[in-house]
Amino acid sequence: MAVHRVAVLALDGVTPLDLAIPTQIFTTRPETPYEMTLCALQPKVATSAGFALLADEGLEQISSADTVIVPGFEPILPLPDAVLETLAGARDRGKRVVSICTGAFALAAAGVLDGLHATTHWKHIDEFERSFPAVSVDRDVLYVDEGDVLTSAGVCCGIDLCLHIVRRDLGAEVANQIARGLVAAPHRDGGQAQYVPAPVAVAGEASLSGTRGWALQRLGEPLTLRVLARHAGLSQRTFMRRFTEETGTTPLQWMLNARLGRARELLETTDRSVEQVARDCGLGTAANLRLHFRRVLDTTPTAYRRTFTRSTSRSPACSPAAPSEEHIVVPGANGRRSRSVSRGGG
Repeated sequence: MAVHRVAVLALDGVTPLDLAIPTQIFTTRPETPYEMTLCALQPKVATSAGFALLADEGLEQISSADTVIVPGFEPILPLPDAVLETLAGARDRGKRVVSICTGAFALAAAGVLDGLHATTHWKHIDEFERSFPAVSVDRDVLYVDEGDVLTSAGVCCGIDLCLHIVRRDLGAEVANQIARGLVAAPHRDGGQAQYVPAPVAVAGEASLSGTRGWALQRLGEPLTLRVLARHAGLSQRTFMRRFTEETGTTPLQWMLNARLGRARELLETTDRSVEQVARDCGLGTAANLRLHFRRVLDTTPTAYRRTFTRSTSRSPACSPAAPSEEHIVVPGANGRRSRSVSRGGG
């Protein structure tokens, strides 16, 4: 498997958590081809938390990177020409360019996002839209995938975006392995709202995470709203409201995403027939599985299996983008021009 070089560009005032996400996910590990380097304009970089860090390399290292990631930074001030020229150059050379949170301001200032859809932290999204009218802003999404240009919403949405990139590059099994190591959700719908009214259970109310975990162990069973609500000990109406508040999406959409994720893992790691995979993940028939793969992933189960089998040696740098359950593909998209377009609750 060819090495895929990831350059993480730390700008002055970089947000520590935004920086930690890609450096953790794209760190060198046996099951991935990633080789991560921390870059900066100057070796010493001030963070938004008041401490400084030392970068391994300068801007020149970015020219040899396959993927360039810009974490968020504060305050949002004009950036040096050298930074903007470096980012614009990476885009011109066809490299994958990514931002986390307010890092989108850097990409937009460099002209990378002109004519594309993008997102950023909800607190800064009005300012972003005013400052960059050439960018189409998606407000209620976790991230936006435009093929070789990707942007995430606020802070922890960077986890969703980085896992989405791994899933695009290497498949669901590897992405889920990394997610389990992070104790993070392996897949959140990229189209759901970045700000959920009750991300933490209200005092006196039990989180529905137990019911979601229970459901994930029984995806092959007929799990209706009534069954899920009964497990949670709630009325269907209360369950629907609480579920949407906690996850930013509906139980039906969450179950579909989970089942597609399970189907992808089975296609990658087993030789079960498409019909058997459909039954095991709860989608019933091969025809139904193919329908959802075509609608959501813009591919077929058989084509997906060919792309992401364990025996396939491939480099993310030269492989076509493979959409995943985190985003809804625009009709007619071919995997190089796709974006999150669905809207979640909250």
